[in-house]
Amino acid sequence: MRAPDFWTRPPGLISTLLWPLSRLYAAGTARRVARPGASVGVPVICVGNLTAGGTGKTPTVIALAQRLAERGVAAHVVSRGYGGAATGPVRVDALTHTATDVGDEPLLLAAFAPTWVSKDRLAGARAAVSAGAQAILLDDGFQNPALTKDLSIVVVDAGVGFGNGRVIPAGPLREPVETGLARANLTLSIGPDEDQEGLHLPTPPTRLRGKLLPLATGMPWEGLPVFAFAGIGRPEKFFETLRGLGVDLRGTESLADHQPLTPTLLRRLGERAAKLSAQPVTTEKDAVRLPPALRGRVMTLPVRLEIEDLAPLDAALDRIGL
Repeated sequence: MRAPDFWTRPPGLISTLLWPLSRLYAAGTARRVARPGASVGVPVICVGNLTAGGTGKTPTVIALAQRLAERGVAAHVVSRGYGGAATGPVRVDALTHTATDVGDEPLLLAAFAPTWVSKDRLAGARAAVSAGAQAILLDDGFQNPALTKDLSIVVVDAGVGFGNGRVIPAGPLREPVETGLARANLTLSIGPDEDQEGLHLPTPPTRLRGKLLPLATGMPWEGLPVFAFAGIGRPEKFFETLRGLGVDLRGTESLADHQPLTPTLLRRLGERAAKLSAQPVTTEKDAVRLPPALRGRVMTLPVRLEIEDLAPLDAALDRIGL
């Protein structure tokens, strides 16, 4: 699904007409999150957001998994596996599972930490603990009440913030900003400095700032003729990263978040790249949805989250015993 354009513009006629439905949606979310969650005996860190769509949660989970590993903590990721058929609990195995089975994000996350897909988050967390998890990283579960959360981090795309500030369907919010942030322990805004300065968040909670930076791979990107495609929350962020590396960006194609890479679509993308005499390039998340036969022909640009100041995060991890 693509977000409607009016979600990012100041409230107008359409969002006003949809406002009554937004109030119903917000009320339903409020009732759901008020239910008490269950404990699984280890700390649960939730990485979520307040808006529909991507904000950088997956790079955040990867960064947290790596930080916990540095602290000697064996963290497991629990995800609902959006886009996958598996109901779980099932531990993701990149050698046997595909994105159709478990979703694209869990396949990517499994390269960094043991990852479980489960439509029932509590069952998934219990399976992870039984397998030796010392902490649970709950991917995109901020509005899910199944588990008691010891640390909740709300991720915000600094470039778009909270859109028009209204709740679904009048805007992109899953719940009102003030209501959601009141339950969070930390916010993490992701984006370049100019976007960070333009983003104003209510306080508290404590705000972390981060950037998605290309991973140094030794690839000579400068001057490379590229045709880029991406099915993430904001594909333009990926295209801007490529421009920053100095590629000769001859064409781009924005896909919907998690959009299936069908044979017809892949054929069309390949034809566009050939006409432009350009190398096809995509994101890590999109690459796991490629059929094996094409993975050697489409280049991937990996990015990693760099958090400006880790001290508040480390203090929060200390507080919950990690």
